[in-house]
Amino acid sequence: MSGLRFRNVDAEAADDVGTWPYEALVAAIDRGLVPDWQPVFADIRRMPWGPVARRVERYLAYRDPDGASTLFALAIEHARKQADRADRAQVAARVQAAVERAGKTKAEFAALVGTSASRLSTYLTGEVTPSAALLVRIERTADSQ
Repeated sequence: MSGLRFRNVDAEAADDVGTWPYEALVAAIDRGLVPDWQPVFADIRRMPWGPVARRVERYLAYRDPDGASTLFALAIEHARKQADRADRAQVAARVQAAVERAGKTKAEFAALVGTSASRLSTYLTGEVTPSAALLVRIERTADSQ
């Protein structure tokens, strides 16, 4: 970290970002430098919808736009897209594992769970994610075969 110091808050710049009060986060965004922002970005990447990301969003909603606010907004957007891709890949892997456990062709398995082979294909690639209820049905059907 650079020489960032918080005023009138019980926190140090070296503390875990998740423990910083809102005012410390605002100070880091407004008065900090890129090295001061790195722990904030790391927390946003780790938990894109977590409390730090939400507090940054709340601040950006009323802060005058500038380069720093644009950078933080892009960091949140990028982290959420990455997390969404990872979640879609995880769901696709669960569907793939279910199809393999069932020991049926993809068309046969699709019919068993009440969808089409082409729709099942989109679940397998992660292009489309099944509803929670359908994912449960896919896994339950695979386990009953």
